[in-house]
Amino acid sequence: MLHPKHIQIRDYNYLLPDERIAKYPLPQRDNSKLLLRASDGTIAEEVFHHLPDYLPAGALMVFNNTKVIQARLHFNKSTGALIEIFCLEPHTPLDYQQSFATTGSVTWTCLVGNLKKWKEGALTREITLKGSDRNITLTAERMGVSGTGFEIRFSWNDDRVSWAEVLDAIGELPIPPYLNRDTEESDLKTYQTVYSKIKGSVAAPTAGLHFTPEVLGALDEKGIERAELTLHVGAGTFKPVKSEEIEGHTMHSEWIAVPRRVIERLLDHDARCIAVGTTSVRTLESLYYIGLTITRLEAEGHALNEIHAEDLHVPQWLPYTEASEDASKEYTVEELCPEPISPVASLQAILRYLDANDYNTLSTATQIIIAPGYRYHIVRTIVTNFHQPQSTLLLLVSAFVRGDWQPIYEYALAHDFRFLSYGDSSVLNYDALK
Repeated sequence: MLHPKHIQIRDYNYLLPDERIAKYPLPQRDNSKLLLRASDGTIAEEVFHHLPDYLPAGALMVFNNTKVIQARLHFNKSTGALIEIFCLEPHTPLDYQQSFATTGSVTWTCLVGNLKKWKEGALTREITLKGSDRNITLTAERMGVSGTGFEIRFSWNDDRVSWAEVLDAIGELPIPPYLNRDTEESDLKTYQTVYSKIKGSVAAPTAGLHFTPEVLGALDEKGIERAELTLHVGAGTFKPVKSEEIEGHTMHSEWIAVPRRVIERLLDHDARCIAVGTTSVRTLESLYYIGLTITRLEAEGHALNEIHAEDLHVPQWLPYTEASEDASKEYTVEELCPEPISPVASLQAILRYLDANDYNTLSTATQIIIAPGYRYHIVRTIVTNFHQPQSTLLLLVSAFVRGDWQPIYEYALAHDFRFLSYGDSSVLNYDALK
């Protein structure tokens, strides 16, 4: 097994015809197809609303409750040029909820379309608030470069109006680019999970799109516990891997929030759970490294109340830093991802940190990349859609099934499964918790 940095992305390619990409969801969410992949590699097919039948009573299932925001804004210059501003994440105020509640002015990190036509000056747009006859003027100004985007200051001439109301009035929901169509009114509902709550994502956690109140009720009736955390999905979820080796690919940092009660419930289940979607997977697996970081800082003599959120940020390659990066050497999973403390001990460290700071929620960011060779610490079963060729999400799936991803995708292609965001789904290692 190669060090993950030296994985060739071309080895994670497959032919995905355009007609297999679902451009729209099914009329009934839970009538989608469900691929069942057992731990021994056996593959079968079901309908999604039967998912609870294949999960063990007493298990813990974890969902990402993020909500997609209407993040695309359009401005016309006096010359007629159309400028698109894609809001990625808040800059000032930095906190998502505080930003949405702010009146008068905010600054966000954004991508800008047709940038060459906006070299200087401010953009303005007159808008009418939803459910009101009030009109306001929205102004956008470039303030500087921020990472791969730009700092854009938005201001408006009514201090009674929040940024959330501005976005609701003129923002467009950013459906995935591979759908090759404009956003439609129906997407405002179908591109949100039925349990979405916390605004902040620019892409949906799409494995959750199959769940209905009826399926959630069936999970409850079977005694499967449900918990919710938050990862705000960034535009990086659509970023293709362009380098030959994945060492050249940079993961976007994404904000996560995990309530204390979720940590406690994970501990009640011996740090084992079912994850709904790759965003939940990345958050849950990041918890292990956050707890590990806290433990190391404690050992170095740092007081828990002196540890800040930025200290707990999970860098992209943290899980593999104990191994050398010799491209010629083969590694075992144990060599690549040693487990210096148990998952239970790691979660207990997070609780100590929360207690010492009187926090009810763990808030930080993660850039974790999960690739073949990764040792999973907390997640035992995954519910997930079918992902793009040569994507980091396909690498995550391959790592989970110990490299055996091709039979899964070959089966799905041969049995008319629909792919990507609005497509069908799978439950991987569905018997792992039985």
